[in-house]
Amino acid sequence: MAESWPFLDTFEPNFRPLVVIELAKGTKEETIEWFTKRIVDKKANGGEYNMIFCAQLLVKPLVTESGDEHIYLVGASHLRLLLGAETVGLVKECSDNSMRTFTYSSRKTFKDFADDNHNFLTMAECQYIIKHELENLRAKDEKMIPGYPQAKLYPGKSIVRRLLTSGILVQIFPLHDREELKKLRHSWYGRVKVGYQPLDEIRCYFGETIALYFGFLEYFTFALIPMAVIGIPYYVFAWEDYDKYVMFATFNLLWSTVILEVWKRICAIMTYRWGTLLMKRQFEEPRPGFHGVLGINPVTGREEPVYSSIKRQIRIYLVSLPFVCLCLYFSLYVMMIYFDLEQWALDYHEANESNFSSLMLFVPSIIYAIVIEIMNRIYRYAAEFLTSWENHRLESSYQNHLILKVLVFNFLNCFASLFYIAFVLFDMKLLRQSLATLLITSQILNQFAESLLPYWLQKRHKERMKKRMCSLKTDTDLSLVEQVNLEKEMGTYFGTFDDYLELFLQFGYVSLFSCVYPLAAVFAVLNNITEIYSDALKMCRVYKRPFAEPTANIGVWQLAFETMSVISVVTNCILIGMSPQVNALFTDSKTDLILTVALVEHLLLAIKFIMAFVIPDKPRDIQIKLAKLEFESLEALKQQVRATDVYNSEK
Repeated sequence: MAESWPFLDTFEPNFRPLVVIELAKGTKEETIEWFTKRIVDKKANGGEYNMIFCAQLLVKPLVTESGDEHIYLVGASHLRLLLGAETVGLVKECSDNSMRTFTYSSRKTFKDFADDNHNFLTMAECQYIIKHELENLRAKDEKMIPGYPQAKLYPGKSIVRRLLTSGILVQIFPLHDREELKKLRHSWYGRVKVGYQPLDEIRCYFGETIALYFGFLEYFTFALIPMAVIGIPYYVFAWEDYDKYVMFATFNLLWSTVILEVWKRICAIMTYRWGTLLMKRQFEEPRPGFHGVLGINPVTGREEPVYSSIKRQIRIYLVSLPFVCLCLYFSLYVMMIYFDLEQWALDYHEANESNFSSLMLFVPSIIYAIVIEIMNRIYRYAAEFLTSWENHRLESSYQNHLILKVLVFNFLNCFASLFYIAFVLFDMKLLRQSLATLLITSQILNQFAESLLPYWLQKRHKERMKKRMCSLKTDTDLSLVEQVNLEKEMGTYFGTFDDYLELFLQFGYVSLFSCVYPLAAVFAVLNNITEIYSDALKMCRVYKRPFAEPTANIGVWQLAFETMSVISVVTNCILIGMSPQVNALFTDSKTDLILTVALVEHLLLAIKFIMAFVIPDKPRDIQIKLAKLEFESLEALKQQVRATDVYNSEK
């Protein structure tokens, strides 16, 4: 079958498989030939738009015992990867220790570069380049996928996206490097130790986005330790003394500002070292799922789908917004059922006064915590469907709308009951109990659902697969066949969204009601220590290797955490103002109490914003290096303009 296609004979003798393409079983031969030819063919010599019809990569079919060739290995020559590195704008370290955007013409000036050094680009960077090339394969003159008349195409349509939506292409994923993964596992979680994570090694293997998440998780855990250390004596010796909690809450509020501002500086240092702080943001292409009538982009002049913004706004405000409001109402309805269960448990305890009845007091909170997790996960799927249906043109717009939907619902779903207990029922004892139960239960459920259960299922599947592979008799590289078959059945890691969301909610539990339950930081630290190991385990053993994604920061999550810290100022000030000790100081006038609380709250917010302004987002040395690079770029542009003017004058 595929061996007869002459263009597949172009791969090098030392072909290195980097990415796996799995087609549906029974895919028509003419479709496979057309798709693989597009991947292998050389790029056109025309303009930039003409260069996106072919990828000029290397493809090799994975031959198994059955002879069914529906899995293909994709690689690229060293030269092609270097040219791809320039295309995607990778930033590498130069011989003078500065960071610059890689260009093939100036390749000799970069540190550790040599024509025979195939490790100049990390495997994650090579796989990212291949992913970029595959995603930018566009239809040229075809009206349909060959062999599948129902799978329509038009000029500029993403071929990979159409193959995925048509069910012809099952998945594309990068291969693990088993030797490097083994070394990473040993240094990352192979032994229990007190120390920092190997973030540079994580970045080289998984890319900057995942490395930044683990960096933020580690940083946030260390930042929680002072809160935990201070919270323990407050919990033990000052349980009912709200006067002493004023100092603790004030420290908490200033702490939340400082850690978020310091994180920006640490993030800038890491991403500068990795090169992503300098990566220029390219003109954003339409996201693969965007669809519409074929038209002309007025900015680029290219043909691409066009969709009316009015239709999108109608979908957002007449469908998505009412649906979100309905979900919020349902969440509040479930919350009221929870309070009915709390009242029933309290009545039962008062009637029986036994150890069993004391335990029953925690049952409603545990049930409610489980229901919250279930509702959050179901809503997440609905939010993804709605946001995709809204048909956003850009991936950034899609992500922003999705995060907004999810954060609003999760915030209300997780914290509405606590606000109700604090500011409607005025029951501080129930608030402590509910906060502790919700926090601990959610942490246990997340650890089980995200790491332990997937690891157990993957381990069982791996054992079955190994038994089946041992019975195969094939002349091909058995280890590679086994690796591909094992990895293609592994779960897919869908990004850091859920991981950041978990930390965001944890930050809310710690900061919103810190003056009521100081032990929240202690449980958060214990959870995050196990989270580091469990998340490392799932990345290395449970999920397929994700494609690397360059990033310079944690994105919109920074704003989300900062917003939560502002809300925590308001809630803690009101809680302290509600305390009996503070109320005793304003027996004559409640108006004075309200004004005093409002004044303190405004002062704390002012201090927060002043601190955020005073603490620079980037260290001084990083600012100087960035300014120097910008100056050099302007000087180079001036020289280019002068050379052009001289050339034109001589003509």
